[in-house]
Amino acid sequence: MNRFLRDFRIMLGFSPEKPAASEIAPEVARIMTLKYQDNGRHIQEKLRGSESRPPGHKWRNRRWAVLLAVNLLFVLSFWLDIQILEGALTGSRFVGFHMIDLNAALQVMLAHKHIIVNLVIGTITVFVLWALLGGRSFCSWVCPYHLAAELVEKLHLALAKRKWVTDHAFHRGTRTVFWALFVLLAFVTGYTVFETISPTGILSRALIYGPGLALAWVFLLLLFEVFWSRRAWCRYVCPIGLTYGVVGSISPLTVRFKVEPCLHEGDCRKVCLVPHVLDVTVRGRATAPATSLGPDCTRCGLCVDVCHSGALFFEFKGLDG
Repeated sequence: MNRFLRDFRIMLGFSPEKPAASEIAPEVARIMTLKYQDNGRHIQEKLRGSESRPPGHKWRNRRWAVLLAVNLLFVLSFWLDIQILEGALTGSRFVGFHMIDLNAALQVMLAHKHIIVNLVIGTITVFVLWALLGGRSFCSWVCPYHLAAELVEKLHLALAKRKWVTDHAFHRGTRTVFWALFVLLAFVTGYTVFETISPTGILSRALIYGPGLALAWVFLLLLFEVFWSRRAWCRYVCPIGLTYGVVGSISPLTVRFKVEPCLHEGDCRKVCLVPHVLDVTVRGRATAPATSLGPDCTRCGLCVDVCHSGALFFEFKGLDG
């Protein structure tokens, strides 16, 4: 329970803390002692052995394929009138089953101040789906803005490498503040303010029904992320990630970390959208031989792809040995 509460606090914006010596399992202490004997000779040998195994893109490619397929199915269902997946990401029907984005459902109920039956049905359907697959999987495996931001992030990193731009980080707790602000605005104004400016909804509707002026807002967000703050919307503003993170806390699908094979070189944290969930990979931060990453993990698989040693891997509890 202590681990769960700690992960939840970190998701809300609190900084990860180094565990006390009493919290570290004896097995972990033994592993770390063996790793760093002779001034880290074990680690250096492992690193040299891993140089011949460049990172792949298996999970990234799978994720991009799923994301494109889901959004393309919306487009084809509308343009071909085949009624398989109707609507948009904020609200849809899949072969008759209502599906409502959890954050959008919350906004609508607060704005209208009453419960709509179809809204409840759609919310339950989506809740069960993402409770099984991992709440924040929605962000990296379905959300079209995530893909757009991921692509322009490469431009930001290229410019930063040349020292033409600098990444300006904000406090992660600002996302929690924005979540509360959008909830309050929906309740007070009776209007779903966030849904008006959400790049997820804007891009989804633009792909299906055609572009509109709202795309200018998405373009400005992407420019801001290229020239000022890397992945700013997803990291510091978007309440969807926080809402789905709560659902992800009960999901059996996780990214698992094992201490023994880890080389602690930090490559996983460099590619991660939410590097605080990988704090456990820092030397001296793990308390157990194996740990599931926190609920803020998007299950994007970038850390699994880049991990040379196999210390990070996907696990579905109950199906893995």
